[in-house]
Order: sequence, then structure tokens, then C-alpha cells
Amino acid sequence: MALKFQFIQTILSIMTNEVSEKTSSTVVQKITAAAMWLLEKIKALPPIAHFIRAADRFNDRLGSQFGAAITYFSFLSLIPILMVLFAAAGFILASNADLLTDIIDKIVNGVTDPSLAQTLKNTVNTAVNQRTTVGLSGLAIALYSGISWMGNLREAVRAQTRDVWERKPEDKDHILLQYGKDFIALTGLVAALIFTVALTSIAGSAQASIVNALGLNDVTWLRPVLTTIALTISISANYLMFLWIYWMLPKKKLERKALILGTLMAAIGFEGIKFAMTFMLPKLAQSPSGAAFGSIIGLMAFFYFFARLTLFCAAWIATAEPSKKKHLDGAEQTGAPEVEEQTSASN
Repeated sequence: MALKFQFIQTILSIMTNEVSEKTSSTVVQKITAAAMWLLEKIKALPPIAHFIRAADRFNDRLGSQFGAAITYFSFLSLIPILMVLFAAAGFILASNADLLTDIIDKIVNGVTDPSLAQTLKNTVNTAVNQRTTVGLSGLAIALYSGISWMGNLREAVRAQTRDVWERKPEDKDHILLQYGKDFIALTGLVAALIFTVALTSIAGSAQASIVNALGLNDVTWLRPVLTTIALTISISANYLMFLWIYWMLPKKKLERKALILGTLMAAIGFEGIKFAMTFMLPKLAQSPSGAAFGSIIGLMAFFYFFARLTLFCAAWIATAEPSKKKHLDGAEQTGAPEVEEQTSASN
């Protein structure tokens, strides 16, 4: 009797475990299905769907690889720019003998290593003696590398904005005409960049000057207001720079609303990159290796994130859905021939 009772108890426990396993499996399946349904609903939201389309296009059209290429050419273009700055310093020192003597004395007295002091002294003398040659060579190389850099940026932006990945043969311009267009685009971009930096610098310095001039250092609420104004001016300057890029470089005309919003997104993102760089570079300089390579690493990171941001926002603008007005205009244009055909058929 005891054996029968134990056997029945074992059977019941097995059946109970099977039911509980089936129940738990059903619950897991329901939770998974509900999560997938919720995920699909979230992905179907217009802003999320637009972001996913932009990310897919960015990845499919080698946005990261183009960003790395732009970073490389950007860093390479700094060499002739440094040559021009080197020559400009030579002209300044050649016209100011007292400043030249002062710099040489500071190098000799401030550097403990005699060989290093002599090397720096020779570098200063070279900048003065060869300023014309270095300056002209630097200008020529900077012009060529700048036009090539603009050409690479143009092709990267067009790869993200055109309807198909492959470039059509008719889209390729004559090499001299393309160099001329790239030179004009580079001139405009440099002017926009100078205006951006100048506007940001003026806004930052004017903030402190206004507070000190008016004697409002004790007003606690004024500094956040002025900081917000300066940030708005900086973002506006960034907006003008990116608007130039997205207006001039793409081959096709982009959707106006998407162009405005995408440019604003790029401007805000670029301001975030600048803020992150100003926060991270002092941290890198605290270590010995960071003091030696921190500026180079920071500069490469700045160029890379700038390139990725520019290309992703270009993909975001290009993947925007057409406005309803364009849909209606297209429907009217496609519907007009049908009406004409029906009229001619009835006649």
C-alpha cells in the first residue's frame, strides 16, 4: 500500500512539474512576443524609423571608412598649414629684431639641455632665413591638399545623399571644372569656419567683458543667461558652416525641411564635440604619455568625429520622407496623363 501511494505521488509530481514547465515556457513566449511587438511599434515611430534608415545608409555606404579617410587627409593637410605659420612667424621675427633676440635668449636660458637649446635656436634662425621659400611652398601645397581634401569630403557627402550608391558617368565633371568648384567650396568653407571661430571667440570674451564693465559679478542669474546666449551664438555659427556643406556639396537638391533639421542636428552635435574636446584634452595632458601625444590624439579624434557627424547627418537628410505637398504634386502629375488618355479614348 505504501509503495502504491509513493508511486502515485511520484506520478503526480512529474505531472505537476510538466505543467509548471509548460506554463513557464508559455509565459516566456508571451513576454518575448510582447517585447517584440513593443519593439516593432517603437521602430515604427517616424523619428525612430528615420534614424534607423539613416544609420543603415551610413553603414551600407561606408560612412565609417569615409570618415577615417577624411580624418587622414585632414591631418595630412595640417603639414602645409604649419609651414605657412612657420613662415609667418619668420616674417614677424625678421621685422622685429628685439623680439627675435628675446626669443633666442629665452630658449638659451630656459632649456637646460645644450643640444636641444641649439636645435631650437637653429630652428628659429631657419624660420627667419628661409621664410619666403617655406611660405610659398607651404601655400602651394596647402592649396593642393585643401582642394583634394574638399574633393574627398564632397565625394563622401554625395555618396550618402545620392539615390543610388553607384556614381553615374554623367555625374562626373571635367577635372579642371571640378577643381574650380572644389576651390570655390573650400574658400566658402574656410570663410564660414573663420566666421564661426571668430563669432564664438567674440561671444565668449564679450560675456566676461560685459559682466565686468557693468559691475554685475555678484548677480548669480546673469552668468547662466549669458552662457546660454553665447552657446546659442556658437550653435548658430556652426549651423551656417554645416548649411554651406549640405547646400553646396550634394549633387541633388535635398528636402528643405530635412535640410534645416539635419543641419541643426549637425550644429548641436558639433558643439557637443567641441565641448568634449575641451574637457578631455586637459585630462590627457596630465599623464606623461598624454603630454607627448595627447594633442595629436585629440586632434585626430576631433577630425574623426567631425567627419562621422557630417556624413551621418547627410544620410539623415537624404533618407527623410518627402513632404505631403510633394506627394500630392507627384500624384497630380502622374494622374494628368491618365485623364488625357481617358478623354482621348472617349472621343
